[in-house]
Amino acid sequence: MPSTSAKSAKAVRAAGKSSSSRKKGGGKSPLNKKRQIPWLAIGAAAVIIALVGVLAYSLVPKYRDKADLEKYTPTAERKDPSDQIPGVAKHEYPAGLHVSEAQRVAYDQSPPFGGPHDQAWANCTGVVYSKPIRLENAVHSLEHGAVWITYNPDKVDPAGIDSLKKKVEGKQQTLMSPYPGLASAVSLQSWGHRLNLDSADDKRVNQFLTALRANPYAYPEVGASCSNPSFDANDPLPFDPTPPGPNAVPMDGKGLEPDQTELGGGAPGMPGGIPGIPGVPSLPGVPGAPGLPGAQIPTQPAPGQPATGQ
Repeated sequence: MPSTSAKSAKAVRAAGKSSSSRKKGGGKSPLNKKRQIPWLAIGAAAVIIALVGVLAYSLVPKYRDKADLEKYTPTAERKDPSDQIPGVAKHEYPAGLHVSEAQRVAYDQSPPFGGPHDQAWANCTGVVYSKPIRLENAVHSLEHGAVWITYNPDKVDPAGIDSLKKKVEGKQQTLMSPYPGLASAVSLQSWGHRLNLDSADDKRVNQFLTALRANPYAYPEVGASCSNPSFDANDPLPFDPTPPGPNAVPMDGKGLEPDQTELGGGAPGMPGGIPGIPGVPSLPGVPGAPGLPGAQIPTQPAPGQPATGQ
């Protein structure tokens, strides 16, 4: 029968073998496992960060631009925000004075931005005309609250023209056309307002549109439609670059009677009055109201006529 000491020796040897077996890999500890890198999670996070960056790059400038344009939005307290736009020329003109298609007006500005005009207006529902259009029709569109963007085709490249088109196409009370011989690259007109620019990308294009397109305080025939399907966008009445001649209607409309069908309009707060028509009551302080001192501006000659001061 084995002695107690022999049994103890066997137990010690068995314990040693068991320990050796575990060290050789018989029982792996979690601490000895190789650390796994979560590539899938890292990739997903990278994609999310990239998307956030793209959205921020795309949207933040748009929100910033919108915020920057807020101060050019007309309100009852700020009727003519274009006063804050450098370079805007202003002048008062009588409204509601119509000529026939056979008549011409001796405009004192080129392009004109007020005064007597044809009884038919150029369609101004976001129309981009590929041809120069008759001045007398375009001025009537301004009386309906439109902004007319003109450009010199010799000074604006196709990219600039496309940039302007995007601001016009499909937008009510807006029209655009080439203007041969224009002194500046681009000129924007609304009733009684003009802005000449050297570039189609000038930030003042959006400022002018915000301040004066459909501004109820800055044009005479508030509420008038800009739609005129009879004025063919593909074949508009043509632009005439020749001097108006001695029989042209003068800027004061001498010999014309205001169209009575246009005397019932008025901006909010201006019941029964159209600013700019002598003898018709209107709200003091509204651009073009009778009796207000007009801004003196240097004139650009009408086609074929010398420059004059006003």
